[in-house]
Amino acid sequence: MDTDLVFVVGFFVIVLAIPAIVSAFMDDRVPRAPALIILIGALMIAYAVRERPMTYSLDTVPDVILRVFADFTR
Repeated sequence: MDTDLVFVVGFFVIVLAIPAIVSAFMDDRVPRAPALIILIGALMIAYAVRERPMTYSLDTVPDVILRVFADFTR
């Protein structure tokens, strides 16, 4: 599997878990499932960064996302 794809999926997993964490805190519940989801996303990102060091930074995240979406739309 392409590391760019793993990175982007992990990024979006984390982004989609943020509303669940906010909802859990607003309802005074412990965010166990959202925390696990964020851990999975972080592990995916860490795997991609470990496989291709010095490739991903905050400046390159938009380029990586666009590259993955362009690969799927072609």
